[in-house]
Amino acid sequence: MVARMTLFKKNLGIVAGLLLTFLLLQIPGALADELRVAVASNFLLPIKELSREFEKNTTNKVVVISASTGKLYAQIKQGAPFDVLLAADSLRPELLEKEGIGAPGSRFTYAVGRLALWSANIKLFLKNDLQVLNQKNFRYLAIANPKTAPYGKAAEQVLRKKGFWNQLQTRLVRGENISQTFQFLVTGNADIGFIALSQLMRNQGQLKGYSWKVPSEWHDPIRQQAILLKRAKTNKVAKEFLNFIKSNRVQKIIESYGYSLER
Repeated sequence: MVARMTLFKKNLGIVAGLLLTFLLLQIPGALADELRVAVASNFLLPIKELSREFEKNTTNKVVVISASTGKLYAQIKQGAPFDVLLAADSLRPELLEKEGIGAPGSRFTYAVGRLALWSANIKLFLKNDLQVLNQKNFRYLAIANPKTAPYGKAAEQVLRKKGFWNQLQTRLVRGENISQTFQFLVTGNADIGFIALSQLMRNQGQLKGYSWKVPSEWHDPIRQQAILLKRAKTNKVAKEFLNFIKSNRVQKIIESYGYSLER
């Protein structure tokens, strides 16, 4: 009899636990939803701030996965469980939409990137041109990999346009993404390099050396687009997050990181 009562209480506890879980799932906001956002490396600093803002105003958690746009695109094609992509170009979001992986009509430009040339070496004075690249007093020029990183592609276009691409091949070091390229410069593994202007804007007080904004007309526009992935087309939190990114308040925050906005 005692054994039966113990078993009954144990089963009752299990049923009560399951019932409580069921009821919580029926209450909006009772359990936080997790949103998985794949973001291009150049936008890692802004997305950390924006994620905190979003989490503060909702009960939802944002999980950020950062890499080069090319690598994120490949992972999504292979079935990575992301809900939203914030790319560093418009090409990959367009492809995802055409391939039926991105939700139709959800794609938009959330920022326009700017390229900058920077060196921590105070002996490499950067004037308003690329003549510093004719000098022999630097070992390596860092760029992001043009095959996977849009900022690397833009750097290649600049070097080709100004006639430096072929002559600098033996002195080029390629970062897997723009964050690794920045680290090459910070650690001294490269003397000079093309990075995202946003990386300079938020580190100005900590960085020595010289920097120069590359004229935007020297390369194709770096239109950074967001897209809702089809697997999340019914995900209300994902849609809420994209609307949050579009809001005027958030767009001003994005602009403060050195990005332009598409008017």
